[in-house]
Amino acid sequence: MDRIVKVKKRDGTIVDFNQDRITDAIHKALVATDSGTKADALKISDEVVILLNEKFKGMIPPIEDIQTIVVEVLKEKGFKTVADEYDDYRKKKEEIRGIKKELGIDEEPKLTVNSLEVLRKRYLLKNDKGENIETPAQMFRRVASAIASADRKYGSDVKRAEESFFRSMSKLEFLPNSPTLFNAGTGTNFAMSACYVLPVEDSLEGIFTTLKNMALIEQTGGGVGFDFSRLRPSGDIVRSTKGVASGPVSFMRIFDTATDVIKSGGKRRGAMMAVLRVDHPDILEFITSKSKQNILTNFNISVAATDKFMNAVEKGEDYDLINPRTGKIVKKLNASEVWDKMMENAWQSGDPGVVFIDEINRHNPTPRAGKIEATNPCGEQPLLPYESCNLGSINLSRMITRTGELNWEKIRDAIHNSVHFLDNVIDVNPYPLEEIDIITRLNRKIGLGVMGFADLLIRMNIPYDSNDALDLGEKIAAFFEKEAVNASEELAMQRGIFPNFSGSIWSDKSEGRRNATVTTIAPTGTISIIAGCSSGIEPLFAVAFMRHVLGGARLFEINPLFERIAKDRGFYSVVLMEKIAKYGTIQNIKEIPEDVRRIFVTAHDISPQWHVKMQAAFQKHTENAVSKTVNLPQNSTPEDIEKIYMMAYKLKCKGVTVYRYGSKGEQVLNLGLDKEEAKRVVTASEEYAGGKPTVTCQTCG
Repeated sequence: MDRIVKVKKRDGTIVDFNQDRITDAIHKALVATDSGTKADALKISDEVVILLNEKFKGMIPPIEDIQTIVVEVLKEKGFKTVADEYDDYRKKKEEIRGIKKELGIDEEPKLTVNSLEVLRKRYLLKNDKGENIETPAQMFRRVASAIASADRKYGSDVKRAEESFFRSMSKLEFLPNSPTLFNAGTGTNFAMSACYVLPVEDSLEGIFTTLKNMALIEQTGGGVGFDFSRLRPSGDIVRSTKGVASGPVSFMRIFDTATDVIKSGGKRRGAMMAVLRVDHPDILEFITSKSKQNILTNFNISVAATDKFMNAVEKGEDYDLINPRTGKIVKKLNASEVWDKMMENAWQSGDPGVVFIDEINRHNPTPRAGKIEATNPCGEQPLLPYESCNLGSINLSRMITRTGELNWEKIRDAIHNSVHFLDNVIDVNPYPLEEIDIITRLNRKIGLGVMGFADLLIRMNIPYDSNDALDLGEKIAAFFEKEAVNASEELAMQRGIFPNFSGSIWSDKSEGRRNATVTTIAPTGTISIIAGCSSGIEPLFAVAFMRHVLGGARLFEINPLFERIAKDRGFYSVVLMEKIAKYGTIQNIKEIPEDVRRIFVTAHDISPQWHVKMQAAFQKHTENAVSKTVNLPQNSTPEDIEKIYMMAYKLKCKGVTVYRYGSKGEQVLNLGLDKEEAKRVVTASEEYAGGKPTVTCQTCG
């Protein structure tokens, strides 16, 4: 009998027939649905080949027909669930091929079924029935057109700007923060900024006004930071009612409950940052406020640590607690004991983080406009009360030449285009409050950052935890800062300086800037999933894993760079990938070459000190702040965390957050089940891209 030796690909090319590809595809589907083994895959694959040879004797079958036969055999052999998942997956892959063709992008980045699911669920416009009514290309065109319209105000070429913005987004070289993708060009009055800080005044009217304002912001998909330090401490007098105050933490619970109800307008969960000064009388209650599970779940919390406090920690001295209502000293605490309490709770629950508030204000670009008291939910954007900022990130994995070198000219062009885009957002943004509108336009802060840094290092054959990686990170950050400032100064010449430029820290260093700040390193979250790259400056979180997606289904995901290397070097197999998915890491798998293991290090393979060093390397040349999670193994101690927090302070980071694996009940990354080794597998939620594996921190990209 004549056996099939060739197949026709979708683009019409003829290639050698390889049964292993059929076996691998079936095995992946069996693994994802927990329905069978490699032996099952081989039996089904053999049956498929028999049918192919019968049906296409002396012919060259198209790949689509082969896949159809696979579905038929799976059903016949009693694997109906697997057949349905396989069929659905191949249809989605076909849709992705159409999207890539429409967007004009080549093989990289490798769009995944999950990225399509995220787009459909969160970003693409829907009709009244909840059905998607736009494609990804139409989404990017909608956003590009809306943002480019600001150029009309300055007599610039609107169509040229639109094409430039569309090209950068559709090629996944640059993406703005999610609210811009959600809301630009929709005809709604929803804002496009991701980051806000609202003041919390010491009165019932002030507190509930802020609560209302928070709801308006979260409805648009934005995240909000608050400094609760103005509120009088619990037990303090309330003269108007002759009662006693309940303190900041009690009001935080009201904000948390309201956010639970709002759920950010259905687009994504609300996210908040609560900050309390270390010299507030309720600081110990604040530090322990998240020590119990399922409390304040929509909040990240950070202690605002002053230089005075940090000096007292190092000397083991007492420091003063000050009543914000009276400004008087009410008590003293030992700084080292408070510091230890912070470490203990960060070990237990991941909170509190620390913001080094004096370091932040040393770099406050507009000190005459006020002091910075708080940050956005993930800590990368310090802001004045009522201030907002819009963010965007350039995909570094798209900025590399075929020979494995950074294309600095391409990066420069991307930076200038992105600064133009982000500045335009300020002009077209429908702000939720007049106060936000006013101060945002006075300072015109933007935050341009990066994503895909871990992918870049892999492509350049540089281990994340190495001095070479630190040097490259600092070099990239310095280049971004320099060119973003140049772009802002060029815009200032065309459009005018930001109104608070006089008296700013830039007034004696520059002839004029359009924006008070230009660079921020954000966690990126879902936009890095859309872009098909690693999150922010985080390392990989796993090499192979199971992804939970809509409807309870699971996808077997493999890092595309690793998969390509494994195939090129001849050690790829689904059995090996399944083995990797049990742990996410490849460091103890000896059949993988050592040089490959060295560059594919994951967040939990890297010692905590390297995480802090990388954050500090980028912070040296980032005008705002850097979002970076210091991942710690489950057996870490509070003393380990203390070393990390102190190291971050010494290296002049503006804040620090840690996550000891397993310290929260609800987390979006799980590294397997030790008690049931046979069922052990790394799993991630559909929107987890890296960094702190908690729901709150994954809503800021």
